[in-house]
Amino acid sequence: MTRALLTNGRNRLLTALDTASEWFVRRFEIDLRALAAFRIALGTLVIVDLLLRSRNLTAFYTDDGVLPLEALFSDYSSVYSLHAISGEAWVQALLFFVAGCFAVAMIVGYRTRLATVVSWLLLFSLHARNPMVLNGGDALFRMLFLWAIFLPLGERWAIDARRTDRDRTTVASVGTMAVLLQILLMYVTNSIHKTRSDVWMSGDALVEIFQADHLTYLLGNVLAEQFFLLRAFSYVWMTLILLSPLLIVLTGYRRAIITTLFVGMHLGMLVTLKIGLFPLISVAGLVLFYPPVVWDRMTTLATRIGITTPLRRGLDRLQRSVPRRSIRDFFATQVDRPVLPTVRTRSRVLFSTVVPWLLLVLIVLSNASAVDYTEVPDPGENVLDTADADQSWRMFAPDPASDARWLVVPGKLEDGTRTDVFHGSAVSWDRPPSVEDAYETARWRKYALNTRYADNENHLSYFANYLCNRWNTTHETGVEQVRLYGLTDRAAPYEKARIGVYELHEYDCSGEFIQRE
Repeated sequence: MTRALLTNGRNRLLTALDTASEWFVRRFEIDLRALAAFRIALGTLVIVDLLLRSRNLTAFYTDDGVLPLEALFSDYSSVYSLHAISGEAWVQALLFFVAGCFAVAMIVGYRTRLATVVSWLLLFSLHARNPMVLNGGDALFRMLFLWAIFLPLGERWAIDARRTDRDRTTVASVGTMAVLLQILLMYVTNSIHKTRSDVWMSGDALVEIFQADHLTYLLGNVLAEQFFLLRAFSYVWMTLILLSPLLIVLTGYRRAIITTLFVGMHLGMLVTLKIGLFPLISVAGLVLFYPPVVWDRMTTLATRIGITTPLRRGLDRLQRSVPRRSIRDFFATQVDRPVLPTVRTRSRVLFSTVVPWLLLVLIVLSNASAVDYTEVPDPGENVLDTADADQSWRMFAPDPASDARWLVVPGKLEDGTRTDVFHGSAVSWDRPPSVEDAYETARWRKYALNTRYADNENHLSYFANYLCNRWNTTHETGVEQVRLYGLTDRAAPYEKARIGVYELHEYDCSGEFIQRE
């Protein structure tokens, strides 16, 4: 009788463990087609990002720009950047080109793991070269690439798929759990910041954000005066991010529905706010949450439309045209074969399990630390700093800026006249017709605002020195002195403009590189 009870109890425990394991796996498994779409999206976004950054390549990444290597190494104690080997424009252009080539390799799925690792390293390097132009989207982009290294991105819709002998449609691993939790942690941490804000909890956040004219464009300029709609969207977005754990908890069509709601909100940001590639990067991450039932439906639809066959033929041609021999095959012929399986197995366990587990624990601690729930131990903090993986996710929280901000930079020329050397126009203290047009690109806006509020005052000198050199190399009449002013339209909704003028820095163009007041 006792033995029967023990056996029955053990069977129940095993059944419960199997059920829990199945529940856990279903929440963190990812369809291989979702991984393929994620891979293609990452590679495409790298190319788009490089093209957008290349418009300001000299200004942001060379010695003729706002942060020469002399300043970079002086102000940042640890600089791990391949882009910092030279301040010449041609070197940066070459690195941009190399990054683009590896991004193309990711898109077609050729040597996918290698392409992903190199793309992450080059992205990490590019971000380290000039931290003053980075935003939350860049942080998410880096993290998605980091987790992508531990995912089987080349098993579907890829040249590498020809070498795959696994018969599976989904995958569940530490890597899949980490990348899904990364997206969730971003929303959860940001929602905690927002719940601590009276502006967000009252529903006025988007009303205030859309008054910041340097952020709005396209549909955003139309919505700026639609206060009722903006309050409604504030409540919808707050509700959605508070419900973000459902991205993990739900499965099947229910998960697809809430994922689509997030995608829709991010696409709404894309056509209303100038916040760089953040909306598209977020959508790329959200693609991973779509379950197999959605991809089955999409495959059926694609077949019905008639695009499946030509796409498959094109991929077959690519697979046949590319050599099959891999780097792994080369080393397999060079190393003693009895030793190779053991080394390979141990390396695979370390790479695919131990490393991502440790990183995931640190990422969770970093997010908890960002909302004051705990602290990251010093060794962990050092790892996060080295990998540039520390996270806070304070986007527009807890208190979003509601004022338009722009710069006026009067320069005293050699002939005694004055002109705005930043905008290349007459000096004007009036609010521009469109503050968004006061900046050449979104990166310039981010740099200008970061410089204005930077703790390191040296950046004001670097910026002023760049403006002096840029003007003097492109104009016959040189500039002798510049003054940096930050202007703010502090108008709240329903109020008239109250422009504030703040002198930030005065710089002698013939003086020392760094000048203080």
